[in-house]
Amino acid sequence: MDKLGSLKHLFVTVFMSQLATFLVTPAMPDVTMMALCPGQDQCSLAIYLSGFQQAIIGIGLVLMMPIIGNLSDVYGRKALLTIPVTLSIIPPVILAYRRTKNFYYVYYVLRTLTGMICDGGIQCVALAYVADNMSRAKRASAIGILAGVGSAAFVCGTLADHFLSTSQIFLVAAIASTVAAVYMQIFLEDTACFEDSIEQPILKSELENDELDCETEKNIKVFKKVPSLKDIICFLKKSATFSLAASVAFLNSLAEGGEQAPFQYFLKAQFHFKKDNFADVMLIANICSASSQLLLMPMLAPLIGEEVLLCLGLTAGFTNYSTVNLDPLYCCIAAYFHLPCETLSSKHCLKTNWA
Repeated sequence: MDKLGSLKHLFVTVFMSQLATFLVTPAMPDVTMMALCPGQDQCSLAIYLSGFQQAIIGIGLVLMMPIIGNLSDVYGRKALLTIPVTLSIIPPVILAYRRTKNFYYVYYVLRTLTGMICDGGIQCVALAYVADNMSRAKRASAIGILAGVGSAAFVCGTLADHFLSTSQIFLVAAIASTVAAVYMQIFLEDTACFEDSIEQPILKSELENDELDCETEKNIKVFKKVPSLKDIICFLKKSATFSLAASVAFLNSLAEGGEQAPFQYFLKAQFHFKKDNFADVMLIANICSASSQLLLMPMLAPLIGEEVLLCLGLTAGFTNYSTVNLDPLYCCIAAYFHLPCETLSSKHCLKTNWA
């Protein structure tokens, strides 16, 4: 407890799995355009499919994350972390083999299905593993380092994209996911389940009333551990803190998810971006992200607290998106002040010409 060294194997596992994910990201617009709209720089079908995929994955995450988190309380963090890490191997293998239209659609379906578990499952269980091994005072610093490991994986993945061809990118991504799964099975130690009353599952079925809490674990059946949608709603109503945190996470993810795919296809249509150009843009952004998460967050978290850090992060995100949204407003304001001058000039010219 309270030793970051106990989390080193988790950091390696998360790094390798995230590396596989981020290796693929810069290459996906090119692969999608070649499969759906070959020879074109604009493809509305690609944007629609990307948006639909993000929506389906988001809905799946809402349903699956509470179940995965609660099952990890029962069967252990390692067992539940194995599932998303292993499933993430499948999609890149398909595109590593072939990237034709039919294979792309197979990848699209499998990526959508596995994304419901993998996109949030690895982060969910990894955060729970950190919470199990760190005290409350040092938990924010450890979570900051975990986030920094993910950002470092992003930086390494985007750098590697410059030196790999498209087929090699998906092959390396599949290998990295496989290494993460094997490494985790060999080196990562599981955390004990239910060491104290605080570590009991946060979601219980309605059959588990206060009287059943006093019974032994053997008398509680496994199927009662899986929360229903009604259980999740009841928990959100009872826990104001958790409800607020879930609302903040939902709105933040909604903003990030709605911006990512359209922005990539916008850059491709307007500036003819390729794989390396996407990698450069992502690299610049995530070098700053990794630096702040690995260096600033562990130092600031004990000083200012998690709430202030969250407010700073949300404010930075708001500032980022608002600068883009205010561009049309600036044009309107400029036009508002500039039009009278043009009108006066036009009238002056007319008067001069008539004179």
